Amino acid sequence: MGNPNVGKSVIFNRLTGIKVIISNYPGTTVEFLEGSIIIEGKKMKIVDAPGTYSLIPSDKAGEAAVNLLLKEKTDLIINVVDSTNLGRNLYLTLQLRELFIPLILDLNMVDVAREQGIEIDIPALSKELKVSVVSTVAISGEGIRELRKAAAEILKRDEK
Repeated sequence: MGNPNVGKSVIFNRLTGIKVIISNYPGTTVEFLEGSIIIEGKKMKIVDAPGTYSLIPSDKAGEAAVNLLLKEKTDLIINVVDSTNLGRNLYLTLQLRELFIPLILDLNMVDVAREQGIEIDIPALSKELKVSVVSTVAISGEGIRELRKAAAEILKRDEK
């Protein structure tokens, strides 16, 4: 889940190996794309949802994303955000946190944030939001291993 144009489909590609259309404009993903990932020896379904700014969507793509989230059994949400624009992106994060579904906040595009001089205190953000926080650069694959590890830890913990 995440706002349009934050790299959700690239993260999906990195996690599943499935190639989906990627562009530099919002709204490319307008329906669900499903793939699978093996975490801790278990095959899990992973879904690339359309972008939305809120759980109260204003367009068909956002409506599709919210319907998927609320109508399907969801074990974990990976909320992909643009690290260079946390103010806009964290609005959805706060809404997702209210669903009481395990949540990982993926600070994508952290390379661009670094270039812009933006420093994010990941431990402080994680503590404040009470969620796991991982930083990634979807295009290069930086942080994907850590994202998989965080997902495995949460899924393993919730199995108990």
